[in-house]
Amino acid sequence: MKIEQFEDKGLAHFSYAILSESAREIVLIDPARNPQPYYDYAKANNAKIVSIIETHPHADFVSSHLEIAQATGAVIRVSKLLGADYAHEAFDEGQEFTVGKLTFRALNTPGHSPDSISIVLSREGKDEAVFTGDTLFIGDVGRPDLRESAGNMTAKREELARQMYHSLRDKLMPLAGTVLVYPAHGAGSLCGKALSGANSSTIADEKFGNPMLRELSEAEFVKELLADQPFIPKYFGYDVALNKAGAPDYAPSVQQVPRLTAGAKLETGAVIIDSRPEAEFKKGHAEGAINIQQGGKFETWLGSIVGPEEPFYLLAADEATLEDLIQKTAKIGYEPLIKGALVGTPATEATMPVLDVAQFRQHPEQYTIVDIRNATEHRDEPIFAGSLNIALPELRERAGEIPTDKPVVVHCAGGYRSAAGSSIVADALPGTKVLDLSEAVKSFQSAAAAH
Repeated sequence: MKIEQFEDKGLAHFSYAILSESAREIVLIDPARNPQPYYDYAKANNAKIVSIIETHPHADFVSSHLEIAQATGAVIRVSKLLGADYAHEAFDEGQEFTVGKLTFRALNTPGHSPDSISIVLSREGKDEAVFTGDTLFIGDVGRPDLRESAGNMTAKREELARQMYHSLRDKLMPLAGTVLVYPAHGAGSLCGKALSGANSSTIADEKFGNPMLRELSEAEFVKELLADQPFIPKYFGYDVALNKAGAPDYAPSVQQVPRLTAGAKLETGAVIIDSRPEAEFKKGHAEGAINIQQGGKFETWLGSIVGPEEPFYLLAADEATLEDLIQKTAKIGYEPLIKGALVGTPATEATMPVLDVAQFRQHPEQYTIVDIRNATEHRDEPIFAGSLNIALPELRERAGEIPTDKPVVVHCAGGYRSAAGSSIVADALPGTKVLDLSEAVKSFQSAAAAH
Protein backbone atom coordinates (compact mmCIF):
# COMPACT_ATOMS: atom_id res chain seq x y z
CA MET A 1 0.00 0.00 0.00
CA LYS A 2 0.95 3.66 -0.38
CA ILE A 3 -0.25 6.61 1.69
CA GLU A 4 0.10 9.90 -0.20
CA GLN A 5 -0.27 13.11 1.81
CA PHE A 6 -1.36 16.27 -0.02
CA GLU A 7 -0.66 19.59 1.70
CA ASP A 8 -2.30 22.96 1.18
CA LYS A 9 0.13 25.30 2.94
CA GLY A 10 -2.21 28.33 2.88
CA LEU A 11 -4.86 26.54 4.95
CA ALA A 12 -2.41 24.14 6.65
CA HIS A 13 -4.65 21.34 5.39
CA PHE A 14 -3.65 17.71 4.83
CA SER A 15 -5.63 15.30 2.65
CA TYR A 16 -4.79 11.72 1.80
CA ALA A 17 -4.89 9.15 -0.97
CA ILE A 18 -4.47 5.55 0.19
CA LEU A 19 -3.55 3.25 -2.69
CA SER A 20 -4.14 -0.49 -2.60
CA GLU A 21 -1.41 -1.70 -4.92
CA SER A 22 -2.96 -5.14 -5.30
CA ALA A 23 -6.40 -3.78 -6.31
CA ARG A 24 -5.16 -0.57 -8.03
CA GLU A 25 -7.84 1.27 -6.08
CA ILE A 26 -7.66 4.50 -4.10
CA VAL A 27 -9.51 5.80 -1.03
CA LEU A 28 -9.39 9.57 -0.48
CA ILE A 29 -9.73 11.23 2.91
CA ASP A 30 -10.76 14.90 3.35
CA PRO A 31 -9.93 16.08 -0.21
CA ALA A 32 -9.36 19.79 -0.92
CA ARG A 33 -11.57 21.91 -3.21
CA ASN A 34 -9.55 21.34 -6.38
CA PRO A 35 -9.92 17.66 -7.36
CA GLN A 36 -7.23 17.68 -10.06
CA PRO A 37 -4.27 16.55 -7.88
CA TYR A 38 -6.22 13.42 -6.89
CA TYR A 39 -7.10 12.63 -10.51
CA ASP A 40 -3.43 13.10 -11.44
CA TYR A 41 -2.34 10.76 -8.64
CA ALA A 42 -4.83 8.10 -9.74
CA LYS A 43 -3.69 8.35 -13.35
CA ALA A 44 0.01 8.20 -12.41
CA ASN A 45 -0.66 5.01 -10.44
CA ASN A 46 -3.03 3.48 -13.01
CA ALA A 47 -5.64 3.27 -10.26
CA LYS A 48 -9.31 4.11 -9.71
CA ILE A 49 -10.74 6.27 -6.92
CA VAL A 50 -13.38 4.06 -5.27
CA SER A 51 -14.25 5.90 -2.06
CA ILE A 52 -14.04 9.33 -0.43
CA ILE A 53 -14.26 9.61 3.35
CA GLU A 54 -15.03 12.90 5.10
CA THR A 55 -13.98 12.89 8.76
CA HIS A 56 -16.52 15.69 9.43
CA PRO A 57 -18.07 18.68 7.59
CA HIS A 58 -15.06 20.99 7.48
CA ALA A 59 -15.27 24.60 8.63
CA ASP A 60 -12.06 26.04 7.18
CA PHE A 61 -12.09 24.75 3.59
CA VAL A 62 -14.49 23.40 0.99
CA SER A 63 -14.10 19.74 0.07
CA SER A 64 -14.44 18.25 -3.42
CA HIS A 65 -16.01 15.00 -2.18
CA LEU A 66 -19.25 15.41 -4.15
CA GLU A 67 -17.53 16.48 -7.38
CA ILE A 68 -15.10 13.53 -7.25
CA ALA A 69 -17.90 11.07 -6.49
CA GLN A 70 -19.95 12.32 -9.42
CA ALA A 71 -16.94 12.19 -11.76
CA THR A 72 -15.63 8.77 -10.74
CA GLY A 73 -18.56 6.85 -9.28
CA ALA A 74 -16.73 6.62 -5.95
CA VAL A 75 -18.77 6.08 -2.77
CA ILE A 76 -18.79 8.91 -0.21
CA ARG A 77 -18.64 7.67 3.38
CA VAL A 78 -19.47 9.94 6.31
CA SER A 79 -20.99 9.56 9.77
CA LYS A 80 -24.77 9.23 9.74
CA LEU A 81 -24.75 12.05 12.33
CA LEU A 82 -23.57 14.51 9.67
CA GLY A 83 -27.00 14.46 7.97
CA ALA A 84 -25.37 14.78 4.55
CA ASP A 85 -27.56 16.12 1.75
CA TYR A 86 -25.77 14.10 -0.97
CA ALA A 87 -25.77 10.36 -1.78
CA HIS A 88 -23.52 8.58 0.72
CA GLU A 89 -23.02 5.50 2.84
CA ALA A 90 -23.06 5.87 6.63
CA PHE A 91 -19.67 5.10 8.16
CA ASP A 92 -19.75 4.85 11.92
CA GLU A 93 -18.26 2.73 14.68
CA GLY A 94 -18.66 -0.99 14.00
CA GLN A 95 -18.59 -0.46 10.24
CA GLU A 96 -15.67 -1.23 7.93
CA PHE A 97 -14.91 -1.91 4.28
CA THR A 98 -12.02 -3.49 2.42
CA VAL A 99 -10.04 -2.44 -0.64
CA GLY A 100 -7.63 -5.15 -1.76
CA LYS A 101 -5.72 -6.21 1.36
CA LEU A 102 -6.61 -2.99 3.22
CA THR A 103 -9.42 -2.57 5.74
CA PHE A 104 -10.85 0.82 6.76
CA ARG A 105 -12.86 0.96 9.98
CA ALA A 106 -14.64 3.89 11.56
CA LEU A 107 -14.34 5.23 15.11
CA ASN A 108 -16.84 7.86 16.26
CA THR A 109 -14.62 10.51 17.85
CA PRO A 110 -16.81 13.52 18.71
CA GLY A 111 -15.14 16.56 20.25
CA HIS A 112 -14.13 18.90 17.45
CA SER A 113 -17.62 18.33 16.07
CA PRO A 114 -20.46 16.01 17.14
CA ASP A 115 -20.17 14.08 13.85
CA SER A 116 -16.37 13.59 13.74
CA ILE A 117 -15.00 10.18 12.85
CA SER A 118 -11.46 8.81 12.77
CA ILE A 119 -10.52 6.08 10.32
CA VAL A 120 -8.22 3.19 11.26
CA LEU A 121 -6.37 1.61 8.33
CA SER A 122 -5.24 -1.97 8.78
CA ARG A 123 -3.39 -4.31 6.45
CA GLU A 124 -3.90 -8.04 6.77
CA GLY A 125 -5.20 -7.65 10.32
CA LYS A 126 -2.55 -5.22 11.63
CA ASP A 127 -3.45 -1.58 12.38
CA GLU A 128 -1.07 0.62 10.39
CA ALA A 129 -2.44 4.17 10.54
CA VAL A 130 -5.27 6.33 11.85
CA PHE A 131 -6.65 9.36 10.03
CA THR A 132 -7.81 11.61 12.84
CA GLY A 133 -9.40 14.54 11.00
CA ASP A 134 -9.55 17.46 13.43
CA THR A 135 -9.74 15.27 16.56
CA LEU A 136 -6.07 14.55 17.26
CA PHE A 137 -3.38 16.78 15.78
CA ILE A 138 0.39 16.51 16.11
CA GLY A 139 1.03 18.17 19.48
CA ASP A 140 -2.54 19.38 19.97
CA VAL A 141 -6.22 18.45 19.66
CA GLY A 142 -9.09 20.03 17.74
CA ARG A 143 -10.97 23.03 19.05
CA PRO A 144 -14.48 22.30 20.39
CA ASP A 145 -16.14 25.68 19.79
CA LEU A 146 -17.09 25.67 16.10
CA ARG A 147 -20.39 23.80 16.19
CA GLU A 148 -22.54 25.80 18.55
CA SER A 149 -24.64 27.19 15.68
CA ALA A 150 -23.50 25.33 12.55
CA GLY A 151 -24.17 21.93 11.02
CA ASN A 152 -26.84 19.24 11.27
CA MET A 153 -25.99 18.65 14.93
CA THR A 154 -24.99 21.50 17.21
CA ALA A 155 -23.43 21.24 20.65
CA LYS A 156 -22.10 23.59 23.29
CA ARG A 157 -18.33 23.88 23.50
CA GLU A 158 -18.24 22.49 27.05
CA GLU A 159 -20.13 19.38 25.97
CA LEU A 160 -17.86 18.86 22.96
CA ALA A 161 -14.75 19.39 25.10
CA ARG A 162 -15.95 16.61 27.42
CA GLN A 163 -16.60 14.37 24.42
CA MET A 164 -13.12 15.14 23.12
CA TYR A 165 -11.60 13.97 26.41
CA HIS A 166 -13.26 10.58 26.02
CA SER A 167 -12.67 10.25 22.27
CA LEU A 168 -8.95 10.68 22.82
CA ARG A 169 -8.66 8.46 25.86
CA ASP A 170 -11.19 5.74 25.01
CA LYS A 171 -10.82 5.51 21.22
CA LEU A 172 -7.44 6.77 20.00
CA MET A 173 -4.95 6.32 22.85
CA PRO A 174 -5.68 2.56 23.17
CA LEU A 175 -4.46 2.01 19.57
CA ALA A 176 -1.04 0.36 19.23
CA GLY A 177 1.88 2.75 19.78
CA THR A 178 3.25 2.03 16.29
CA VAL A 179 0.07 3.24 14.55
CA LEU A 180 0.83 6.28 12.39
CA VAL A 181 -1.23 9.42 13.08
CA TYR A 182 -2.32 11.42 10.04
CA PRO A 183 -4.35 14.56 10.92
CA ALA A 184 -6.33 16.87 8.64
CA HIS A 185 -4.35 19.97 9.67
CA GLY A 186 -0.88 21.14 10.66
CA ALA A 187 0.79 24.25 12.11
CA GLY A 188 -0.97 27.49 11.20
CA SER A 189 -4.50 26.07 11.12
CA LEU A 190 -7.24 27.84 13.08
CA CYS A 191 -8.79 24.44 13.90
CA GLY A 192 -6.50 24.17 16.96
CA LYS A 193 -4.23 26.26 19.20
CA ALA A 194 -0.68 24.89 19.09
CA LEU A 195 -0.28 22.48 16.21
CA SER A 196 3.19 21.11 15.48
CA GLY A 197 5.01 21.70 12.22
CA ALA A 198 5.32 17.94 11.72
CA ASN A 199 3.01 16.28 9.21
CA SER A 200 2.64 12.87 10.87
CA SER A 201 3.37 11.11 14.15
CA THR A 202 2.60 7.89 15.99
CA ILE A 203 0.22 7.09 18.81
CA ALA A 204 3.23 6.42 21.08
CA ASP A 205 4.85 9.77 20.26
CA GLU A 206 1.61 11.65 20.85
CA LYS A 207 1.04 9.91 24.19
CA PHE A 208 4.56 10.96 25.16
CA GLY A 209 4.69 14.51 23.76
CA ASN A 210 1.18 15.87 23.21
CA PRO A 211 0.31 17.99 26.28
CA MET A 212 -3.41 17.32 25.86
CA LEU A 213 -2.83 13.57 26.22
CA ARG A 214 -1.03 13.81 29.56
CA GLU A 215 -2.64 12.73 32.83
CA LEU A 216 -5.55 15.16 33.26
CA SER A 217 -8.95 14.90 34.88
CA GLU A 218 -11.91 15.58 32.63
CA ALA A 219 -12.48 18.96 34.31
CA GLU A 220 -8.81 19.95 33.94
CA PHE A 221 -8.84 18.94 30.28
CA VAL A 222 -12.02 20.89 29.53
CA LYS A 223 -10.71 24.03 31.23
CA GLU A 224 -7.39 23.84 29.37
CA LEU A 225 -8.97 23.08 26.00
CA LEU A 226 -11.45 25.96 26.18
CA ALA A 227 -8.85 28.54 27.22
CA ASP A 228 -7.32 30.87 24.62
CA GLN A 229 -8.80 29.33 21.49
CA PRO A 230 -8.17 31.51 18.41
CA PHE A 231 -10.92 33.64 16.85
CA ILE A 232 -13.56 32.00 14.68
CA PRO A 233 -13.43 33.36 11.10
CA LYS A 234 -16.72 34.61 9.65
CA TYR A 235 -16.72 31.96 6.94
CA PHE A 236 -16.48 28.85 9.15
CA GLY A 237 -20.22 28.22 9.62
CA TYR A 238 -20.84 28.86 5.92
CA ASP A 239 -18.29 26.21 4.95
CA VAL A 240 -19.80 23.64 7.34
CA ALA A 241 -23.16 24.11 5.58
CA LEU A 242 -21.58 24.04 2.12
CA ASN A 243 -19.72 20.81 2.87
CA LYS A 244 -22.88 19.22 4.28
CA ALA A 245 -24.67 20.02 1.02
CA GLY A 246 -21.72 19.34 -1.31
CA ALA A 247 -20.00 22.17 -3.20
CA PRO A 248 -20.41 22.97 -6.90
CA ASP A 249 -17.71 21.70 -9.27
CA TYR A 250 -14.47 23.62 -8.81
CA ALA A 251 -13.29 24.58 -12.32
CA PRO A 252 -16.68 25.76 -13.70
CA SER A 253 -17.34 27.76 -10.54
CA VAL A 254 -13.95 29.51 -10.86
CA GLN A 255 -14.60 30.18 -14.56
CA GLN A 256 -17.97 31.80 -13.80
CA VAL A 257 -16.36 34.63 -11.79
CA PRO A 258 -16.88 37.82 -13.85
CA ARG A 259 -13.55 39.19 -15.10
CA LEU A 260 -13.85 42.93 -15.61
CA THR A 261 -11.74 45.17 -17.80
CA ALA A 262 -9.22 47.43 -16.06
CA GLY A 263 -10.89 50.66 -14.99
CA ALA A 264 -14.40 49.20 -15.04
CA LYS A 265 -16.93 51.13 -12.98
CA LEU A 266 -17.73 49.42 -9.69
CA GLU A 267 -21.05 49.64 -7.84
CA THR A 268 -21.05 52.34 -5.19
CA GLY A 269 -20.97 51.03 -1.65
CA ALA A 270 -19.81 47.52 -2.56
CA VAL A 271 -16.98 45.87 -0.60
CA ILE A 272 -13.69 46.14 -2.51
CA ILE A 273 -10.77 43.82 -1.70
CA ASP A 274 -7.55 45.33 -3.08
CA SER A 275 -4.72 42.78 -2.95
CA ARG A 276 -1.92 45.05 -4.22
CA PRO A 277 1.21 45.57 -2.09
CA GLU A 278 0.51 47.99 0.76
CA ALA A 279 2.92 50.66 -0.49
CA GLU A 280 1.06 50.83 -3.83
CA PHE A 281 -2.30 50.74 -2.09
CA LYS A 282 -1.43 53.68 0.16
CA LYS A 283 -0.42 55.82 -2.83
CA GLY A 284 -3.91 55.56 -4.27
CA HIS A 285 -6.92 53.26 -4.08
CA ALA A 286 -10.68 53.23 -4.47
CA GLU A 287 -12.58 54.83 -1.61
CA GLY A 288 -13.35 52.28 1.12
CA ALA A 289 -11.18 49.48 -0.29
CA ILE A 290 -9.72 46.92 2.12
CA ASN A 291 -6.07 46.03 1.55
CA ILE A 292 -5.77 42.25 1.97
CA GLN A 293 -2.46 41.61 0.26
CA GLN A 294 -1.65 38.59 -1.87
CA GLY A 295 0.07 36.21 0.54
CA GLY A 296 0.12 32.78 2.11
CA LYS A 297 -2.94 33.39 4.29
CA PHE A 298 -5.05 35.49 1.89
CA GLU A 299 -8.08 33.18 1.97
CA THR A 300 -8.11 32.96 5.78
CA TRP A 301 -8.07 36.74 6.17
CA LEU A 302 -10.61 37.26 3.39
CA GLY A 303 -13.01 34.88 5.16
CA SER A 304 -12.27 36.47 8.54
CA ILE A 305 -12.89 40.07 7.45
CA VAL A 306 -15.68 39.59 4.88
CA GLY A 307 -18.83 37.69 5.80
CA PRO A 308 -20.42 35.04 3.58
CA GLU A 309 -23.39 37.32 2.89
CA GLU A 310 -21.25 40.16 1.47
CA PRO A 311 -20.55 40.29 -2.28
CA PHE A 312 -17.25 41.99 -3.12
CA TYR A 313 -14.94 43.11 -5.92
CA LEU A 314 -11.46 41.59 -6.11
CA LEU A 315 -8.54 43.69 -7.38
CA ALA A 316 -5.00 42.49 -8.13
CA ALA A 317 -1.77 43.93 -9.51
CA ASP A 318 -1.60 41.58 -12.53
CA GLU A 319 -3.48 38.77 -14.30
CA ALA A 320 -1.49 35.89 -12.77
CA THR A 321 -2.09 37.19 -9.23
CA LEU A 322 -5.77 37.73 -9.96
CA GLU A 323 -6.27 34.14 -11.14
CA ASP A 324 -4.34 32.81 -8.14
CA LEU A 325 -6.52 34.83 -5.76
CA ILE A 326 -9.76 33.67 -7.42
CA GLN A 327 -8.58 30.08 -6.86
CA LYS A 328 -7.69 30.85 -3.23
CA THR A 329 -11.13 32.43 -2.78
CA ALA A 330 -12.71 29.23 -4.13
CA LYS A 331 -10.90 27.16 -1.49
CA ILE A 332 -13.22 28.70 1.12
CA GLY A 333 -16.25 28.66 -1.19
CA TYR A 334 -16.38 32.44 -1.63
CA GLU A 335 -16.04 32.53 -5.43
CA PRO A 336 -19.81 33.15 -5.99
CA LEU A 337 -19.47 36.31 -3.87
CA ILE A 338 -17.03 37.93 -6.33
CA LYS A 339 -19.07 40.56 -8.17
CA GLY A 340 -16.14 41.23 -10.47
CA ALA A 341 -12.39 40.59 -10.60
CA LEU A 342 -10.02 43.04 -12.27
CA VAL A 343 -6.40 44.07 -12.65
CA GLY A 344 -5.37 47.44 -11.23
CA THR A 345 -7.71 49.80 -9.45
CA PRO A 346 -10.59 51.73 -11.06
CA ALA A 347 -9.98 54.74 -8.82
CA THR A 348 -7.04 56.15 -6.89
CA GLU A 349 -8.55 59.16 -5.14
CA ALA A 350 -8.07 57.71 -1.65
CA THR A 351 -4.55 57.79 -0.18
CA MET A 352 -2.96 57.04 3.18
CA PRO A 353 -0.08 58.96 4.76
CA VAL A 354 3.19 57.22 5.60
CA LEU A 355 4.20 57.08 9.26
CA ASP A 356 7.31 58.99 10.35
CA VAL A 357 8.72 56.13 12.43
CA ALA A 358 11.45 58.28 14.05
CA GLN A 359 8.87 60.83 15.23
CA PHE A 360 6.61 58.03 16.49
CA ARG A 361 9.52 56.40 18.32
CA GLN A 362 10.31 59.68 20.14
CA HIS A 363 6.71 60.56 21.05
CA PRO A 364 4.42 57.50 21.04
CA GLU A 365 2.17 59.26 23.54
CA GLN A 366 1.10 61.65 20.77
CA TYR A 367 -0.71 58.80 18.99
CA THR A 368 -3.59 56.43 19.69
CA ILE A 369 -2.01 53.00 19.18
CA VAL A 370 -4.31 50.21 18.00
CA ASP A 371 -3.01 46.63 18.29
CA ILE A 372 -5.01 44.43 15.89
CA ARG A 373 -3.40 41.16 16.96
CA ASN A 374 -5.49 38.51 18.71
CA ALA A 375 -6.23 39.07 22.40
CA THR A 376 -3.78 36.34 23.50
CA GLU A 377 -0.96 37.86 21.40
CA HIS A 378 -1.69 41.29 22.89
CA ARG A 379 -1.70 39.83 26.41
CA ASP A 380 1.31 37.52 26.13
CA GLU A 381 3.62 39.67 23.98
CA PRO A 382 2.92 43.34 24.80
CA ILE A 383 4.63 45.83 22.49
CA PHE A 384 3.17 49.23 23.47
CA ALA A 385 1.88 50.06 26.94
CA GLY A 386 -1.66 51.41 26.87
CA SER A 387 -2.45 50.30 23.33
CA LEU A 388 -6.07 49.58 22.40
CA ASN A 389 -6.58 45.95 21.34
CA ILE A 390 -9.21 45.25 18.67
CA ALA A 391 -8.44 42.07 16.73
CA LEU A 392 -8.51 42.38 12.94
CA PRO A 393 -11.56 40.10 12.43
CA GLU A 394 -13.61 42.45 14.66
CA LEU A 395 -12.26 45.72 13.31
CA ARG A 396 -14.97 46.54 10.76
CA GLU A 397 -17.59 46.20 13.49
CA ARG A 398 -15.62 47.95 16.26
CA ALA A 399 -13.53 50.68 14.60
CA GLY A 400 -15.95 53.27 16.02
CA GLU A 401 -14.51 52.54 19.50
CA ILE A 402 -11.18 54.11 18.53
CA PRO A 403 -10.66 57.64 19.95
CA THR A 404 -10.11 60.27 17.25
CA ASP A 405 -8.44 63.04 19.27
CA LYS A 406 -4.94 61.99 18.07
CA PRO A 407 -3.50 60.40 14.94
CA VAL A 408 -4.10 56.64 15.00
CA VAL A 409 -1.26 54.13 14.51
CA VAL A 410 -2.28 50.57 13.64
CA HIS A 411 0.07 47.63 14.21
CA CYS A 412 0.15 43.83 14.21
CA ALA A 413 3.09 41.42 14.56
CA GLY A 414 4.74 41.61 11.14
CA GLY A 415 2.93 44.12 8.93
CA TYR A 416 0.60 41.91 6.89
CA ARG A 417 -2.49 42.33 9.06
CA SER A 418 -1.86 46.02 9.73
CA ALA A 419 -2.15 46.78 5.99
CA ALA A 420 -5.71 45.44 6.09
CA GLY A 421 -6.43 46.93 9.51
CA SER A 422 -5.24 50.43 8.71
CA SER A 423 -7.29 50.48 5.49
CA ILE A 424 -10.41 49.49 7.48
CA VAL A 425 -9.78 52.12 10.19
CA ALA A 426 -9.01 54.89 7.67
CA ASP A 427 -12.37 54.30 5.96
CA ALA A 428 -14.25 54.06 9.28
CA LEU A 429 -12.76 57.27 10.73
CA PRO A 430 -12.89 59.93 7.99
CA GLY A 431 -11.01 63.08 8.94
CA THR A 432 -8.69 61.19 11.32
CA LYS A 433 -5.07 60.64 10.36
CA VAL A 434 -4.58 56.84 10.25
CA LEU A 435 -1.06 55.41 9.95
CA ASP A 436 0.29 51.90 9.50
CA LEU A 437 3.34 50.87 11.52
CA SER A 438 3.77 48.02 9.02
CA GLU A 439 7.06 46.06 9.19
CA ALA A 440 8.65 48.68 11.47
CA VAL A 441 6.80 46.96 14.33
CA LYS A 442 9.56 44.32 14.35
CA SER A 443 12.10 46.81 15.73
CA PHE A 444 9.71 47.70 18.56
CA GLN A 445 9.13 44.00 19.28
CA SER A 446 12.87 43.53 19.68
CA ALA A 447 13.04 46.46 22.09
CA ALA A 448 10.06 45.14 24.09
CA ALA A 449 11.68 41.68 24.29
CA ALA A 450 14.93 43.23 25.54
CA HIS A 451 13.02 44.88 28.40
